[in-house]
Amino acid sequence: MERIEKINVLREKLSLVRKADKKIALVPTMGNLHEGHLSLVKLAQSLADYVVVSIFVNPTQFVAGEDFENYPRTLEADLEYLKHLNVDLVFIPDMAEVYPGDVQITTEVVVPELDSIYCGEYRPGHFKGVATVVCKLFNIVQPEIAVFGEKDYQQLLVIRSLVKNLNLPIDIYGAATMRETDGLAMSSRNMYLNETERQKAPVLYKALMAVAKSIKRGESNYQNLEKNAISSLKNAGFKPEYFSICDSKTLKPPINQDVVIVAAAWLGKARLIDNVAVQSYD
Repeated sequence: MERIEKINVLREKLSLVRKADKKIALVPTMGNLHEGHLSLVKLAQSLADYVVVSIFVNPTQFVAGEDFENYPRTLEADLEYLKHLNVDLVFIPDMAEVYPGDVQITTEVVVPELDSIYCGEYRPGHFKGVATVVCKLFNIVQPEIAVFGEKDYQQLLVIRSLVKNLNLPIDIYGAATMRETDGLAMSSRNMYLNETERQKAPVLYKALMAVAKSIKRGESNYQNLEKNAISSLKNAGFKPEYFSICDSKTLKPPINQDVVIVAAAWLGKARLIDNVAVQSYD
């Protein structure tokens, strides 16, 4: 496994990989890796000949008051995980490599139709930061394939829209959400849960599954389902930001049963997000 920190060195290496006619996949991460991240790597390895994993804690996707400074950085442990999976290359740039010049006035990428709803509403500027850094990584690595997790469903749609709108020759794959045995979606921020909160946390997934089951039974009063779910989360000690039934491709109000149920809620210091897809042919 190679470890590279500089863009020019990375490009030289990847030019040799391309000359060998190998297909390159990119898995962008912010480190603090867990089984969810590793599932993305395994999917990338099944799709491509050569896998690049990037580790970069991106400041522009953190909004005011969030945990950028305290975000867990576990580089040595991350490298051990990736070495165990036989990853081909780990790209670990510093801030100056990714954002030459003043990060506050950098060129930015915006996906307007998805930027200001749901997580974008509660974290203004977040998806602009995500789109910008992902576009940078795509330009740096120039992969044929990139893999993202379905847990961050809105982010996945942002990336797919970015690739389509900018005519980038990259196939975007979503990897299924990895869960703990009790259903909680794996996340780096689960570490913020105390013991009592950790026991409550799976209630979010249970609420999503209950609504999905109602939709599959033919319930069509989505507004009522959403209202009841939010009420149940509040009663369980959560502070919900949203719980919505949306079109699975656009996050707009659904016109059929191909929907995704998206939710975000605070539990103590942890902001939990999750989603469950419901398709008409299920």
